[in-house]
Amino acid sequence: MQLETYISDLLYRYECVTVPEFGAFLSQRVSATVHESTNAFYPPKKQLLFNEQIQTNDGLLAHYIADVEKIPFETATEKIAKRVKTLKSNLTQGETILLENIGELKLNNDSKIEFNPSYHLNYLTDAFGLSQYVSPSVTREVYKEEIEAIEKIIPLTITPEKRRTKLYLKYAAIALIALTVGGLVSGNYYVSDINAQNEIAQEEANTQLETQIQEATFIISNPLPAATLNVSKQSGNYHIVAGAFRVEENCNKKVAELKALGFKARKIGANKYDLHQVVYSSFSNRNEALRELRSVRQSNNKNAWLLVKTLD
Repeated sequence: MQLETYISDLLYRYECVTVPEFGAFLSQRVSATVHESTNAFYPPKKQLLFNEQIQTNDGLLAHYIADVEKIPFETATEKIAKRVKTLKSNLTQGETILLENIGELKLNNDSKIEFNPSYHLNYLTDAFGLSQYVSPSVTREVYKEEIEAIEKIIPLTITPEKRRTKLYLKYAAIALIALTVGGLVSGNYYVSDINAQNEIAQEEANTQLETQIQEATFIISNPLPAATLNVSKQSGNYHIVAGAFRVEENCNKKVAELKALGFKARKIGANKYDLHQVVYSSFSNRNEALRELRSVRQSNNKNAWLLVKTLD
C-alpha cells in the first residue's frame, strides 16, 4: 500500500496527519521569502514537520483509506499497521525511507527518527499556481557620490555674468506678471461693458413691445352671445376608487378612459405610498356612494373600493 499517497492527499486539507504507532506529519504556514544571494522569490507555503511523539490513532488516515479503497475501517487500520511495521523494520536496519512528495526518514545516533522534508509540492492551496521566481540583480547608480567627488576637485562659483543673467530673468518675470494682471483687468472691463450694453438693448426692446401692445385695438363686429356653463364641482368624503398608479401618465390615461365611458372620473392626489389615485366619482351621502360602488363592480371593475377621506 502506498501510504505516502494518502498522507500527501490529506496534507492539503489538514495540518496534522497521524500514522498510528509511528508518528504525525505536521504542516505549518510560512510566508513568502526572498533569498538574498540568489534573488529568488519563494511563494508562501506549508512547511512539513514530523513528530514521533504523536502516535494516537485519530481515525483520520484510516477513514480516508477506507473511503478511497471501499473497504471496512478495520481492514484499513490493519493495512496501516502492517505498513508501519515494515517502515520501523527498515529504519532499524539503517535504511533511509523516502516518502514521495513528503520527505526522507532515518534514524539518528540516538535512535530517534530524523525527518528531512521534500520541497517538490506546496501543500498550501492558497498559493496554487505560484512558482519560484528569480529576479535579476538591481544595480544602483551612484551619481550623487560622483558629483560630490567632482565638487571637491572643482568648486562651483557664481560669476558676475551669471548674476546679471539672474537679474534679467527677474525683470522678465516681473514684466510677465504685470502683463498678465493688466490683461485680466482689461478683459474683465470688456466683459462688463458688453453686459451693460446687452441690458440697455433688452430694456429698449421691452419698451417698444409694451408700446405696440397698448396701441393695438381689437374690434369684433358680431359678438357671440354670452354662454352660461353650469359646472358641477364634485364634493363629498366618499370616493369610489378605480385604481392607484405609480406613474402619473398612466393615471391620466385611466381618467380619460373612464370619462369616455361616462364616469365623472378625476384624480384625487397621491396616497401615503406615493401612488396617484383615480376615482369614478365622489359623493356626500354614504348610501348613494355604496349604490354606485355596487353598480361599478357589476359593470366595470370588480376590484373598485370605497375610500372615506376628506380632501383639501
